[in-house]
Amino acid sequence: MNARNLAPIGHYIAGQIRPGTSGRQQDVSNPATGAVTGQVALASSAEVDAAVAAAQAAFPAWADTPPLRRARILFKFLELLNQHRDELARLITAEHGKVYTDAQGEVTRGIDIVEFATGIPQLLKGDYTEQVSTGMDNWTLRQPLGVVAGITPFNFPVMVPMWMFPVAIACGNTFVLKPSPLDPSPSLRMAELLKQAGLPDGVFNVVQGDKGAVDALLAHPDVKAVSFVGSTPVANSIYETGARHGKRVQALGGAKNHMVVMPDADLDQAVDGLIGAAYGSAGERCMAISVAVLVGEVGDQIMPKLIERTKALKVLDGMNLAAEMGPIVTEAARQRITGYIEHGAKEGAKLLVDGRGFPGAKAGAGCEQGFWLGGTLFDHVKPEMKIYKEEIFGPVLSCVRVPDFASAVQLVNDHEFGNGVSCYTRDGNAAREFARRIQVGMVGINVPIPVPMAWHGFGGWKKSLFGDMHAYGEEGVRFYTKQKSVMQRWPESIGKGAEFVMPTSK
Repeated sequence: MNARNLAPIGHYIAGQIRPGTSGRQQDVSNPATGAVTGQVALASSAEVDAAVAAAQAAFPAWADTPPLRRARILFKFLELLNQHRDELARLITAEHGKVYTDAQGEVTRGIDIVEFATGIPQLLKGDYTEQVSTGMDNWTLRQPLGVVAGITPFNFPVMVPMWMFPVAIACGNTFVLKPSPLDPSPSLRMAELLKQAGLPDGVFNVVQGDKGAVDALLAHPDVKAVSFVGSTPVANSIYETGARHGKRVQALGGAKNHMVVMPDADLDQAVDGLIGAAYGSAGERCMAISVAVLVGEVGDQIMPKLIERTKALKVLDGMNLAAEMGPIVTEAARQRITGYIEHGAKEGAKLLVDGRGFPGAKAGAGCEQGFWLGGTLFDHVKPEMKIYKEEIFGPVLSCVRVPDFASAVQLVNDHEFGNGVSCYTRDGNAAREFARRIQVGMVGINVPIPVPMAWHGFGGWKKSLFGDMHAYGEEGVRFYTKQKSVMQRWPESIGKGAEFVMPTSK
């Protein structure tokens, strides 16, 4: 079918799916086949205004809704998500390309956040101190901000939005989601499930779009806070622009995650960890391991195993349950990644497994025109090389050799990114020292992808996070609320005459 004859993928505003009115659209493709499967509308500033206006109109009543009643709607949403988990996973695979089982895992991790958010009556409890001064009490409470927005990436079209909106709306805010135009359909399905759960119209809205929609949200005076996940340059820009417009901003940026393999590590476990974390989801994860730091003699021991496993990767259509890795999300992304591979070889890194030229026909029937790339493995990568310094966001694993533990820690700490890191070792003291000394926000010990659970919160350090608070967990509750302190006394306890000093504990 000609793409122009496909029904466009529209927006969700005030409880209704609406077609785009800007006249601008972008193709949506199945990465496994390369076929155009839909066209997503790209919002104008007027459409962004309409979504924000719907959220603003819904805010007073939603903020006044008791937290327990808000939680009950989230409980119903949780039930619906569990019922439709596989449907959402299929939508992810169809537009992103990741393997179906990985997509199921993505939805499950998003469900975890919703489950956490159902505890909002407890999470919103404030503090109370009786008799802070004679006849005077003091307490704190947390109140919602108003309209908040989420700008989310292509690689987790269900999980990353659910890092944001369940906590935000549980706290009493209303929400505008701007998902990636590369895989827009899951956002609309989540909106429909929220409405089915009983969420009032206008509390959750979706505007599809590109940079124009982002700019409109950042400049809109009624948007009080913005959450973002994406590359570091864009995260930095969003943080600066949002702050300039007086907004609270939480912008999660890029990563260059290392796995340190110590000489005493269980090599088979380390290889399993590296292969899964480097090539899972085709490396299109902000928590993917893209650098293996091989300490001492472990490099020579582990490299034959890595070569063998990288060559044996089952790169298939994501709907094939035997698949270990699917396609790259777009042809442009594939070309960018192959450019990094070429650059790494020219810089002198040893290219042991080259994923370029992977035949789409090998991935399954009808995949000849898909956006395919095999796993790629470099050894003897140096810190000054581009493939070490920059985020590739693809199935490329760079191996760096270091002589000892101290050198490994220094290497990781010297990198500008500080999102995630892992260390494989049997030595408890080395593990303890690693966790204490490493300058990275999320640390795994014999865990390759240390994504925190829903009640702990997600976030990196250095140029991997712009803002003061991590995503979801209690950090998310703090981000989506403002604290108010109340001091109170009653006429019987008030002395006569004006008071010219600050209240004290006397």
